Amino acid sequence: MAEVEYPHGIPRIIVVLSSVLQHTADCNDYQLIHPSPLPHSAVAFFALSKPEISIRRYLERIFRFARCSSSCYVVAYIYLDRFLSLHPSLALDSFNVHRLLITSILTAVKFMDDRYFNNAYFARVGGITLAEMNYLEVDFLFGLRFDLNVAPVIFASYCGVLEREFSLADPQIPPRLRLHCFFSNEENNNNNNNKNNKLQQQKQLIV
Repeated sequence: MAEVEYPHGIPRIIVVLSSVLQHTADCNDYQLIHPSPLPHSAVAFFALSKPEISIRRYLERIFRFARCSSSCYVVAYIYLDRFLSLHPSLALDSFNVHRLLITSILTAVKFMDDRYFNNAYFARVGGITLAEMNYLEVDFLFGLRFDLNVAPVIFASYCGVLEREFSLADPQIPPRLRLHCFFSNEENNNNNNNKNNKLQQQKQLIV
């Protein structure tokens, strides 16, 4: 996968995704959106207090330690959008975005990548306990209704969505810096060969 990198080896997808999510969380924080009652599958994602680490730094931490492919972050964004669409009373804000992020990335990496760290490792990276990580993963999967497959055309469309949202959030970014987040041939072939096995592995997590 071709990917533009920023200083210190941070890929552009991290910058784009963090900017989009930060803008969304800030807007919802400002509007004081705290719907009630929340769906059962969403309650566990709310922290008691706003995390001190920014979304950008949190994503950079995940990138440095989780070592998942860049395409996982796009797929995680797709999963987040599906989850929120299925639970319209839930608004992404500063109290839930971090837990939703670590859980969506964990889910994406298990579906997309052949090799990945276990839940205990992701829990340490995300700053939560293993019990919380396991519980969040199960809630997220049920909240998604196990709809984990992402067709290449959907993947490509979300890349465009991220680009447009990022341009609106930060119009000073030069247009020449494009987000190259389409599947490479190798990633596309691996995804087609392994997606059924990955889905079965996800379902086995709750047995």
